[in-house]
Amino acid sequence: MLKEKRPCGSDLRLNVQNASRHPSPTRATLRRWVMTALIAQQVYSAEITLRFVDAAEGKALNRDYRGKDYATNVLTFVYERGRHCHGDIVLCMPVLLKEAENRPWRAHCAHLVVHGVLHLLGFDHEKTADAEEMEARETAILAHLRYPDPYLSTTRN
Repeated sequence: MLKEKRPCGSDLRLNVQNASRHPSPTRATLRRWVMTALIAQQVYSAEITLRFVDAAEGKALNRDYRGKDYATNVLTFVYERGRHCHGDIVLCMPVLLKEAENRPWRAHCAHLVVHGVLHLLGFDHEKTADAEEMEARETAILAHLRYPDPYLSTTRN
């Protein structure tokens, strides 16, 4: 499932923005997470911005774009789908860190980055069957990255 048929590194344009007071993983780590998720889905061309924000910006974006007046862990903005993926993934660090209280925050961050990439590629979790498929893909990708199954110790939102 995760075998790369052709190099994807030159086809990934990754922009990382840290607008949070909390540190984010290194650019190299983020690139590895994103590339692994893309390759697992056989997508070899992408332009993705990962933006790390604090609660105020996360809440404003969630309110303005989803009509929900609270900060959420990850938001995904899709601009193009298909063989070329283009979009933004916004991670709210205070929410991410709170959710990760009983596990390593980098593992949870990897999970949310992978989750966001899968949303960019068209996966969702609105229906039970879709959620189960998305969770299985996330779990496989995270296992390849040597992170534990994030759903073993949590309940589905």
